[in-house]
Amino acid sequence: MDEPLLDISEVARRSGLAPSALRFYERKGLIAAAGRNGLRRTYHPEVLQQLGLITCARGAGFSVAEIGRFLVARPSDGDLRDRMAAKAGDLDQRIVRLTRLRDSLRHAAVCDHEPIVDCPDFKRAVGTVSAPATESAQSWSWTPPGRRRPR
Repeated sequence: MDEPLLDISEVARRSGLAPSALRFYERKGLIAAAGRNGLRRTYHPEVLQQLGLITCARGAGFSVAEIGRFLVARPSDGDLRDRMAAKAGDLDQRIVRLTRLRDSLRHAAVCDHEPIVDCPDFKRAVGTVSAPATESAQSWSWTPPGRRRPR
């Protein structure tokens, strides 16, 4: 027995995406409507898995165009596979930075040092969080209120 089609509002509710995002992804070829129920788009339930993949990829920093190429990739697409491997490496570096930042914030949440940002343990942990090569260290640094960031 076939599963019933889902109305665009139901897909939006279940996916957490706005209907406008669903229409945008459809225009970009990332998802496809199964048809219409009156004026409203309907989708096969499998679209929720596709949207989960799209949402995850967007959160990881993939562009809509990259996701579109990824969704139709074949094993013979070496260039795309190379870009995917590079993106995986970038994500590994980002995970390391974010893990260190998370750990330093957990420490700061229970630290009694005044001010917290002057805590040697906090400074040591935050000091190990380096900016990606494409961004300046200044854009990643945090300046306490009342202090000026060097220019």
